[in-house]
Amino acid sequence: MNLLDQALQLDGYAILGAQAMRDQLGRLEGEFDSQWDAFCASWNRLAPDPYLAQVGLNRRRRHAVGELTMADGVLRFGPHQPHYQSRVYNALQGGIERWFEPIEADIKSNACLQALIRFAATHFTWLKPEVPQWLIEVHQFRIEATALQSGQPTPEGTHRDGVDYVLVSLMERNNIRSGTTSVHALDDGHELAHFTLTRPLDTVLIDDRRLAHGVTPVEPDDASQPAWRDVLVITLRAAASPPNPTAS
Repeated sequence: MNLLDQALQLDGYAILGAQAMRDQLGRLEGEFDSQWDAFCASWNRLAPDPYLAQVGLNRRRRHAVGELTMADGVLRFGPHQPHYQSRVYNALQGGIERWFEPIEADIKSNACLQALIRFAATHFTWLKPEVPQWLIEVHQFRIEATALQSGQPTPEGTHRDGVDYVLVSLMERNNIRSGTTSVHALDDGHELAHFTLTRPLDTVLIDDRRLAHGVTPVEPDDASQPAWRDVLVITLRAAASPPNPTAS
């Protein structure tokens, strides 16, 4: 058992710094470094989130769904489909099918994304070795902040995603402050830890069955300049798991 898996087992979350992540991911996909710039540049082409705009907030995102079979390591992305959360997990925007622009085809095949998905599956399978296949959702997010409006990485507040496990990896912070991640106990919501992802590839893995999480709003350092926080979120749910419960 390595320290990362031990932390996941004992605490329900684990943090890995940028250099350690880069070392591990490069071993998973040999072309990782050569494709990193193209991967990060795709965040500049994210589409506005029309659903969050309806409540007056700014966010850009793309979304994809796939399956990873552990026996042969084959990762397959399926046809574009909506993202759904019940209101049990997302009181702000749950209970509806949300259609976001799809992640671009060349980004789905990019070695960096492939390595991040396999990294997540490898460590989460250690916790749940009986799972033969993971249902994967991938979300690219850009949270924008202005002088008049802070950016809201988790506008639904402290929450669970309604899956088994979550990986969040920072891609870029530009001209922002705050954006502190916290993890919380489910019984009474008390905070167990907080930390800020500051460097590209700073990453946190979370057992969504055991913990809730949230991120504080981000604000510009220089209000006259563009400000944003780019993250990749990968969620995993065992293929045999039931879907999110419907709202009562």
